[in-house]
Amino acid sequence: MVIQMDSQAGQITAILKRLSAGDKKAADDLIPVVYQELRRMARYYMAREQSGHTLQPTALVHEVYLKLVDQNDVDWKNRAHFFAVAAQAMRRILVDHARLNKAEKRGGSDRKDVALDEALVYSSETGPDVLQVDEALTRLAAIDARQCQIVELRFFVGLTVDEIAEVLQLSPRTIKREWNSAKAWLYGELGGSGSGG
Repeated sequence: MVIQMDSQAGQITAILKRLSAGDKKAADDLIPVVYQELRRMARYYMAREQSGHTLQPTALVHEVYLKLVDQNDVDWKNRAHFFAVAAQAMRRILVDHARLNKAEKRGGSDRKDVALDEALVYSSETGPDVLQVDEALTRLAAIDARQCQIVELRFFVGLTVDEIAEVLQLSPRTIKREWNSAKAWLYGELGGSGSGG
């Protein structure tokens, strides 16, 4: 999957600047140029969810979009900033959805420990506990926010190392190093008892 980084990126950045300046029409102008990318992100993540998931990709895209354009205090820098925030919003929505589903079920203590490779590469038969991954990412963010962002962009958005390097304006080598470090840390968090110790 390749993110289009051509004149459309400049168009998105210009619209985001208008949105940041309070132009309400900018939200209407933004949706046609970001919808397909948001939909791709949602499809990527939802394809890795267990079958029978009650949240559909289209609903996820709409909820993410509404959260993003409804924020008055965000000074949108550019397209990369928008999609990085979109990844975080998608994570929050999916985690909230998982929490709600777990709260509705009796015996919600069916938490399952998973290896990071399983957590980062779902199969429809075996999916990790999204809440456990979220808790680990929250702890990682407290230690290294950039590594957390790299994991979010790989896990929730499905970007390649080169795409993440472009979004974060870092070298692919730096992304690989940070990714390996984050994976090692997360292995320790998710690979053992899952207690976070």
